[in-house]
Amino acid sequence: MISSVSGRYRETFLDTVPGFKEFHLLRGPSTEEYTLFASHSVWESREAFEDWTKSEAFRKAHANAGGSRKDIYLGPPQFEGFEQVI
Repeated sequence: MISSVSGRYRETFLDTVPGFKEFHLLRGPSTEEYTLFASHSVWESREAFEDWTKSEAFRKAHANAGGSRKDIYLGPPQFEGFEQVI
């Protein structure tokens, strides 16, 4: 799976991860200072998601996160997890 932000593409490696269902990159409000983005993924279970965060696929997908492009970020990503209740 490949995601794109402003024409930049990066391999997410999610298509091969057990328990992965879907991914969406959401663009939020923009100002002169920033554009807010959020990634939204759906997993079969919390365990499947946690297993992915410990996997080689996760390490590969995030190998360059923030490293070479710190100038375009306001700060580090903030993780917020949600579980479906209905």
